[in-house]
Amino acid sequence: MAADAVPDSWRDALAPLLATPQARKLGGFLSAEEAAGKRIYPPRGSRLRALELTPLDRVKVVILGQDPYHGAGQAHGLSFSVPEGVKVPPSLLNIYKEIESDLGIPRAAHGNLENWARQGVLLLNNALTVEEGRAGSHQNLGWEAITDAAVAAVAARAEPTVFLLWGSHARNKAARVPDLRNGRHLVLTAPHPSPLSAHSGFLGCRHFSKANAFLDANGRGAIDWRV
Repeated sequence: MAADAVPDSWRDALAPLLATPQARKLGGFLSAEEAAGKRIYPPRGSRLRALELTPLDRVKVVILGQDPYHGAGQAHGLSFSVPEGVKVPPSLLNIYKEIESDLGIPRAAHGNLENWARQGVLLLNNALTVEEGRAGSHQNLGWEAITDAAVAAVAARAEPTVFLLWGSHARNKAARVPDLRNGRHLVLTAPHPSPLSAHSGFLGCRHFSKANAFLDANGRGAIDWRV
């Protein structure tokens, strides 16, 4: 991934990472995998969609995912999100259930979360690519340093921001960012919304109303969680 492919608002934060040997190795790996005929999701042109839709200076909320969906047509560069016309995945369905319980917003019929992203919700995965049918296949290949830098860039800003950390993977990522412990931001944790863990504390966490109350109290404006 070349530095000139990174959206302008994120370039200063991410360019040093993209110049490292590890990042060049990651780029070479992805090119070789595609040349070998492997299907990599999301497709080129969509992998930085989260950064494109949510400029650094407009981030109000960060929602951290693990890696993209690995089924055909699902991943389009935003964590937990799928294009319209694609069946809403189980984890996102539980997110919708919690929004309905917390804010009274009826569950959406589609799973495209671009409306959130355009309002300042950074929907960032830990790894930004995955091989078809192989969940987690591109973890520990170099994406983590790049996405860690993105999270750190948000946390370093003066504007109070909400970080929604669902599951141990998101909490572990946030733990690598010292600025999250300075008390300026609101950090909310809960189990992952996956059907395997949602009933252990995600459902009922009321993160969406808590996020909006914090944003309003700090003059940043609430998020409209309808999609």
